[in-house]
Amino acid sequence: RGGRTAASGEAAMTVSMATPPKPMAARSAAEQLAWGGYYAGALIVVLIIYGLLQERILQMPYDGIFFKYSVFLVFCNRLLASTWSMVMAYWCGESLQKRAPMWKYFVISLSNVYASTCQYEALKFISFPVQMLGRSFKMLPVMLWGIAISSKRYNLRDWIVAAAVTGGVAEFLMTGPVAASSAPANHVQGFIWLLAFLGLDGLTSTMQEKLFRDHKTSKYNQMCYVNFISACVSLGTLITTGTLVPSVEYCTNHPRFALDATMLSLSAVASQFYIYSLVKEFGALVFAATMNVRQ
Repeated sequence: RGGRTAASGEAAMTVSMATPPKPMAARSAAEQLAWGGYYAGALIVVLIIYGLLQERILQMPYDGIFFKYSVFLVFCNRLLASTWSMVMAYWCGESLQKRAPMWKYFVISLSNVYASTCQYEALKFISFPVQMLGRSFKMLPVMLWGIAISSKRYNLRDWIVAAAVTGGVAEFLMTGPVAASSAPANHVQGFIWLLAFLGLDGLTSTMQEKLFRDHKTSKYNQMCYVNFISACVSLGTLITTGTLVPSVEYCTNHPRFALDATMLSLSAVASQFYIYSLVKEFGALVFAATMNVRQ
């Protein structure tokens, strides 16, 4: 009897792990609103923590020495995210078999790695509040990428909202201090990094949405492939630029930095979970609008 009970319990667990969740489109409007609010609210909280850690790591010295190797932070984030998504895919009974052409995963990985790098580099030249406000421009790149890649069409209201947000942010940025305290004379370079980030980040979320729609990839499947390739790309960048060894040495010489970098990676993984959830269930434009609320 005990054997039958154990076997039935294992079978029930297998069925529950293999059963896909109810699609968001099949839920009621109230349920969709609740889930959307949860994903957006949780993402905003996690990204606030993530942003404060970014500012601490890149704009404040450790024992009098600034950390200069932004790609190393990307590598740590992506390596942890890839490992976590593989564990979660196994736990949830999801297949890790490749569901989309590898080049599409690769495009997302490249844009993701270099968008994060541009974001970190921008913080060396412009202040954290300015970077946060600058990210409010994200709606326009997402809409333009959506037209170019997915042949999307947006109504007049969408364009008016995007233009109003962009114009308001631009006016604010032109009338106040923008430079980071560590590099007051180089804020133009910071804006160049920020513009590069906006273009690459818009491409990332648009391609993520396209993979979900066209190839029916699961959340953890896409996270696993994209982050694994991103970790390889960032590691290759560290090796070819000769910054891997200095980055590791900085970690060993500054334990507080190692702790902050670990916390940054954990918050990055959590933010990716909520970003993928929003993009998969509600689309890239809703994600971009959530980022505006965050600012």
